[in-house]
Amino acid sequence: MTNNTSEKIPIYSVEKGKILMMKKIEKTDDEWKQILTPQQFNVARKKGTEMAFTGKYHDCHEDGIYKCVCCDIDLFDSKTKFESGTGWPSFWAPVANENIKTEVDKSHMMIRTEALCALCDAHLGHIFDDGPQPTGKRYCMNSASLKFVKRP
Repeated sequence: MTNNTSEKIPIYSVEKGKILMMKKIEKTDDEWKQILTPQQFNVARKKGTEMAFTGKYHDCHEDGIYKCVCCDIDLFDSKTKFESGTGWPSFWAPVANENIKTEVDKSHMMIRTEALCALCDAHLGHIFDDGPQPTGKRYCMNSASLKFVKRP
């Protein structure tokens, strides 16, 4: 059952051009399975990954916004997307720092910075310090965790 806590957090909306206070989203695995494909569930909810060069957005060059596949908040603008050569969609910055949270990931005998959706805690991918300027960051994301909406 969905947790209806009253905790609200700041989330930036590209459409509204401002920060909105939104209620944190918490659902059970069964609730997520009802709205996500098996691959989306594995990646976004169970911290899986898709194989390099297989995700639908790694080679996408259209203009728009990448949103969280689980809760639909804005995560990345296509204007910050770049070709990293890694096989995953890569961005040098999120639409707003408020929309992404990070955690230390010590899985697979590595220490990495995991990127999560700030509103629903979906696993998005990892952040590395080998991206282009102006940030020097590479937000290496899974297509399965994203939903692309073309800019009108």
